Amino acid sequence: MTELQLPTYDIIIFGASGFTGKYVVREALKFLNSPNSALKTLALAGRNSSKLTESLKWASGSKTHPTIPLIIADTSDPSSLRRMASQTKLVLNCVGPYRKYGDPVVNACVEVGCDYLDICGEPEFMERMEAVYFEKAVEKGSLVVSACGFDSVPAEFGLMFNSRQWVEPAVPNRVEAYLNLESDKRIVGNFGTFESAVLGVANMHKLAELRRSRPKRSRPNIPGPGPVKGSTIEHQEELGLWAVKLPSADAIVVRRTFSTLTENPRGLQGVNEDPKQAEKRAAFWSTIKPAHFGVKIATKSLLSVFGFIAIGLSLGLLGSFAFGRWLLLKFPSIFTFGGFRKKGPTEEEVASATFKMWFVGYGFSDAKLASQDGAKPDTEIITRVMGPEIGYLTTPIILIQCALIVLKQRQDLPKGGVLTPGIVFGPFDLQDRLQENGISFDLISEK
Repeated sequence: MTELQLPTYDIIIFGASGFTGKYVVREALKFLNSPNSALKTLALAGRNSSKLTESLKWASGSKTHPTIPLIIADTSDPSSLRRMASQTKLVLNCVGPYRKYGDPVVNACVEVGCDYLDICGEPEFMERMEAVYFEKAVEKGSLVVSACGFDSVPAEFGLMFNSRQWVEPAVPNRVEAYLNLESDKRIVGNFGTFESAVLGVANMHKLAELRRSRPKRSRPNIPGPGPVKGSTIEHQEELGLWAVKLPSADAIVVRRTFSTLTENPRGLQGVNEDPKQAEKRAAFWSTIKPAHFGVKIATKSLLSVFGFIAIGLSLGLLGSFAFGRWLLLKFPSIFTFGGFRKKGPTEEEVASATFKMWFVGYGFSDAKLASQDGAKPDTEIITRVMGPEIGYLTTPIILIQCALIVLKQRQDLPKGGVLTPGIVFGPFDLQDRLQENGISFDLISEK
C-alpha cells in the first residue's frame, strides 16, 4: 500500500515576484513561525528565480532575508502548476488578469486537491470557475475562494457588520456602500487592475452568456420595496460626499453569498466540524439579514465625480473594440488622468493612501411595517470600514488572514467547492483579525 505523502509547505505564493505579490510576501513573513500562527512553512513560486529572490529581499527588508524555497511554475506549463500544487496545502494566486492566467492554476489545485485563494475582482472569471470546477472541487476536497482581497472582503464583511446592527424586530431593506479613497499624494492603481477592467468590458457578453446557460440561483426574501434606481450622480449630504455607481465585483459577490445562504440558511457545514463551531456558525448566520446592495465611488469634490464618469465612458467606448483596447492599455495614464500607470505607484504613494467605505443602511424599525402597502423605510444605520491603501496594503492583509484561517481551522470549513469569501469565512474571526491588523469596523450612527 502506498503511503500518503503530506504536502511540503503550508502555503505557496504564486506570482510572488509581481508588484502585488511582493507585498503579499511581505505580509506573509510577519506570520511565518510567529507565536500562535498556523503558518510554519512557506514557498514562493513564479517564472523567474532571480526575480523571486529580489522580491524576497525586498519583502524581508534586509539583505539577510530568510531561507524560503523558490519554485519555478508558469501558467503556460500545466505540469509545472500541478507540481507546485502537489507540494502545498494552499496556493495564494497573485497572477492576474485572472481571465488570462487564472484557469490553469485553479485546474491544477482542484486536480491535486489543494486549497486555493486569490485576489481576483473579475466577475466572469469567478462565475466561470464556479460553473466549471464546483463539483470536481467538492469531490477532490479543494476549497476555491476568489475575491480574498479588497475585492470583495471589505464589501462583504462591511455589509454583514451593518446587518448585525439591525436587532429584531428591525430589518434592513437596502444598503448603499460609498467608497472614498484618500491620500496626501496622488492615488495610483496597478496596471494589472486596469487591464482586468478593460478585458472585463471587452468580454461582458461572455458573462451574460454564462449566466443564461446556468440554472437560476435562489434569491433571498428582502422585506419592503425593491431597489431604488436613483440619479446618476448622488450628493450624500450626511457623509459630505458626491458619488457615482461603481461597476465593481462587490455587489455580484454579495449576491452570490446571499444566494448560497438562501439555499443553506445555517451556512455551509465543515468537513469535520467541531460541534461548537457548528453552533457558532448557525448563530452567526441567524443574525445576517439580506438587503439590496450597491456600491458607489465617492469623493468630496463634484469635479472628481465627473472625472470618474469620464474614465468610465472611455472604458465603455474604447474597451468594446480591439484598437480602442490597444489605446487604453498602451496609454493608461492618459485615459485615467494619471489614476493608473504601467509602473504602478511608488512606495511613498502606497504608504500615504487610505480608504473609507461607508455603509448606509435603510430599513424598518419593525419587520411588520415592511409588508404594508407603500411602506417606506423609517430607520437608518450607518457603519464604516476603513484601512490603509487598498491594492498593496489592505489586499495582502486580507489574503493572509484568510489563509491563516484556512490553515488553522480547515476541518471547520467546507470540504470543497468554488465559493465566496463571505459564505466561507463569515462565521469565523476574520473581522477580528482584520481589526488587529489595521482595518477597522465602526458603528457611526443609528436613527
